[in-house]
Amino acid sequence: MTLSPRQIESRFDWAGLPAVAARVIQHAIDIQQIPAPTFDEARRAAFVKARFEALGLEQVYVDELHNVYGCLRGIEPTRSAVLLSAHTDTVFEAATDLTIRRETDLIYGPGLGDNSIGVAGLICLAEMLQERHLTPARDLWFVANTREEGLGDLGGMKAVIERLRGRISCVINVEGMAFGHVYHAGIAVRRLHITASAEGGHSWLNFGRPSAIHGIVQLGAKLTTLQPASTPRTTYNIGLIDGGTSINTIASNASLWLDLRSEDAGALANLERQARSHIEASITPELRFSVEVVGDRPAGSIPHNHLLVQIALGSLDGLGVKGTLETGSTDANVPLSQGIPAVTVGITRGGNAHRLDEYIETAAVGQGMRHLFGVVMATAEAQI
Repeated sequence: MTLSPRQIESRFDWAGLPAVAARVIQHAIDIQQIPAPTFDEARRAAFVKARFEALGLEQVYVDELHNVYGCLRGIEPTRSAVLLSAHTDTVFEAATDLTIRRETDLIYGPGLGDNSIGVAGLICLAEMLQERHLTPARDLWFVANTREEGLGDLGGMKAVIERLRGRISCVINVEGMAFGHVYHAGIAVRRLHITASAEGGHSWLNFGRPSAIHGIVQLGAKLTTLQPASTPRTTYNIGLIDGGTSINTIASNASLWLDLRSEDAGALANLERQARSHIEASITPELRFSVEVVGDRPAGSIPHNHLLVQIALGSLDGLGVKGTLETGSTDANVPLSQGIPAVTVGITRGGNAHRLDEYIETAAVGQGMRHLFGVVMATAEAQI
């Protein structure tokens, strides 16, 4: 019989919960202070590797993408393991001012919630288990993975699943500010970099020649008329436009970056066909367009009644929190798309993700760690 998260939690002395929460927050700040733009996560990887080694995790390893692996052996090591993951990269460039600011029960800092506190949660969970000599029913793989944000295209998790394929049976992914939510479905995402090119010239002497910038903004205007499906939910966004040389130059190159998302792969493909038809219709002998696929996040899901989902919701219920089921684009997309059960859960609440004034709520961290502990240990017991 599978033990509930509540039964699992009863094995643990929670009297020291405030100290656990304080440690998680300090680890999160230590991690947040290390710049980690997508594709430049090596410094954070070194920090996590040192922590994993200090905790005595086995097979600690950093791969070529700077994913950090560590294994905590379980009572039955021959059973398929549980993978615990949290991404280390942020959307902020390396030169970003990472100074934190405390305000009552809030702490502000770029990348603190997304996802420094998620990584801190993994580290502190391993500390809790090791310090109290608690052995899970089966092996736990702790992985701090890279390339979750933006053009990283879930590259870190794709490499992790490839490396651990055949050794894991399910995934618990941690996103720092998702406490109270259980993500059980990953939406499909397709990202296109569309480039316009033309002869260019002088704005006065060559007036009348096609401009790559004029062409790209005219195409952008057409793309804003796309008709995405409302059910399943499907969206689009032009996130960036760039190009040109100077104000008095007819641009020879310009581009835009188009983000397409849907809960259904078929609806996403239909939206992309609409976009590409506008691109094709915009091509002339003097104005050329090219398209590069720069993001392809796969979709996948498990049903509401899947045991892994029920364990996660049950843990929240035991804490007096009404959990909500969510769909989204997280590292869990990768295992879900390959038929590996996965959920994404959180450590705390917060806001302003991807902004310089991002913040976390400190009051929820203790409950968030109880939640993570209960989900992980109950999942290790379960036949998933």
